[in-house]
Amino acid sequence: MSTGRIFAVIPAAGLSRRMGQPKLILPIGNTTVIGRVLTAQQAGGVTSISVVVRRDDLELQDAIRKHAVEPLLPAVDPPDMRASIEYGLAEIERQFQPMAEDAWLLLPADHPVMDAALIQRIIAHWRSIAAEVLIPTCHGRRGHPLIARWPTVGAVRKLPADVGVNAWLRFPSTAVTEWPIDDPRILCDLDRPEDYARLQAEELRSPSS
Repeated sequence: MSTGRIFAVIPAAGLSRRMGQPKLILPIGNTTVIGRVLTAQQAGGVTSISVVVRRDDLELQDAIRKHAVEPLLPAVDPPDMRASIEYGLAEIERQFQPMAEDAWLLLPADHPVMDAALIQRIIAHWRSIAAEVLIPTCHGRRGHPLIARWPTVGAVRKLPADVGVNAWLRFPSTAVTEWPIDDPRILCDLDRPEDYARLQAEELRSPSS
């Protein structure tokens, strides 16, 4: 069983074009989208959280700091998710010097339905099987979060310049373990206004709201 540290990377430098407004600071209950994501990870067992944000996104930076997390601000705004991920991984390496038994966890910032119990469950399964790369699936579809052993960072950095991290997951040399889990929350992201409207409606129906 692996007992290594888990370093979370949250790419949050997007422009929310499909939502039509900054989606990560949209309210959910008594918090925000990014607040829900951070709270779940903080209670879910990760060692440290690295959130990569654009320098001009001051509202998002403030929302992140409210949860005792200091956002990472690249000198040049990341042009895509892969650039955000690589920047976050480099900062983790600089600050924590991860070892081979450690891991990195990738969860996009627009997955606010993920709660601490689900993250704990996925981390516990990864620890029990010590997979190189673990991806939860639901009804045959891959979801989030991804957990990978720290040495895989080298392979991510060697990707061709014009491909994303998903290409690495399709390489035959990448040892991906899929874990079927009957929980559609691993597939739920927040891209469009109708996604947010549905989330708000679910919050109103929730017994805890």
